[in-house]
Amino acid sequence: MRGPAAVALCLVLVACAADAPEQSDWERAQEAQSWQESRVTLPPYPKSANLIEFDVGAGSEFHFLVDPASLSVGSDGVVRYVLVARSAQGAANVSFEGLRCKDGEYKVYATGSGDRTWVKVPLSRWRPVEQSAGSWHRTLANEYFCPQKTPIRTVAEGVDALRRGGNPRAAELRRDAGG
Repeated sequence: MRGPAAVALCLVLVACAADAPEQSDWERAQEAQSWQESRVTLPPYPKSANLIEFDVGAGSEFHFLVDPASLSVGSDGVVRYVLVARSAQGAANVSFEGLRCKDGEYKVYATGSGDRTWVKVPLSRWRPVEQSAGSWHRTLANEYFCPQKTPIRTVAEGVDALRRGGNPRAAELRRDAGG
């Protein structure tokens, strides 16, 4: 098929796709039930010299940093990373976490101990990402690793977003929304 008939067919298909209904609650529930998390391996403990700081907004008493060497994008759609939350006095909380972009959830797999080793979090579960200002999970999800609720495509994209101060796809979404 060529010419005007092919163009007309393409326009009809595009129009039908645009009017396609969103997933029903049942379809979403079935998809959630069939989702399986990939096997998780703890990364090496982070080195302070490699950490990249990101801004969670005014009012936070902590500095938040990510170890780019720990960043991964799983085939399960989960972005995993080591997070360091450092107080003004220099105390640091270290955790290995994952963001399930599509569902807006996070999970803590392990926390760091004083001897620079990991302590696995037993029976850790997925929790909703808090959407309030100053939430580091919200900032990492919306601005860096899960723009438009989709995971970064590559580790390089995530590291670039950290170095730039945000993911360009997140900026596009804000611009399209008029914000």
